[in-house]
Amino acid sequence: MSVPFTGLVQVFARAPVPGQAKTRLIPALGADGAASLHAALVRDTLALLVGHVPCAVELWCAPDTAHPCFASCETDFGVALRTQADGDLGARMQHALCDGLSRHPWVLLVGCDCPELQPDDIHAAAAELQAGRDAVLGPAADGGYYLIGLSRPMPYLFDAMPWGSDRVMALTAGRLAAAGADWHAIATRRDLDRPADLLHFPWLNPQATR
Repeated sequence: MSVPFTGLVQVFARAPVPGQAKTRLIPALGADGAASLHAALVRDTLALLVGHVPCAVELWCAPDTAHPCFASCETDFGVALRTQADGDLGARMQHALCDGLSRHPWVLLVGCDCPELQPDDIHAAAAELQAGRDAVLGPAADGGYYLIGLSRPMPYLFDAMPWGSDRVMALTAGRLAAAGADWHAIATRRDLDRPADLLHFPWLNPQATR
């Protein structure tokens, strides 16, 4: 697809500090293994996007941009580093999306927890927003979503949301419908959050540091 996309892709990532990154995987991988896997997933996500998706790409870092992993991503992938806001996940997502929408006509936001993410997913979502949709979602198999895109601010999508539960996608879709938004869902993908999820991604080496 050769569409002259005019939007922005934001990648959310936490610093890969043992004990603070991918904490739900610690029972299976240990604190160091979970942090190493997260660092690898951050780099894999950026490698998938940069050079393969015709959009600007930014790495939104938590708690700040100081970790060496982020500096290496800036150098290796040429992405701009930005700091996530304070607050829960919804507040941080809302802030980032509103910031992006102040500079671009539409914004896509993804995490680093979806090894199944493909450039075609970003192309499909971007094409929907470029065509005038209000919103686009990438449903996750666990009931959440791995991607959200907006062409205008929608703060009601992020308030009092039970993040991490299997109701996030359904509740978000319900809020969009109630607001009369023109939205679209792209392909469902499996993400990597819990030890059981590791069984679906045998090609990942959790102990590898990339």
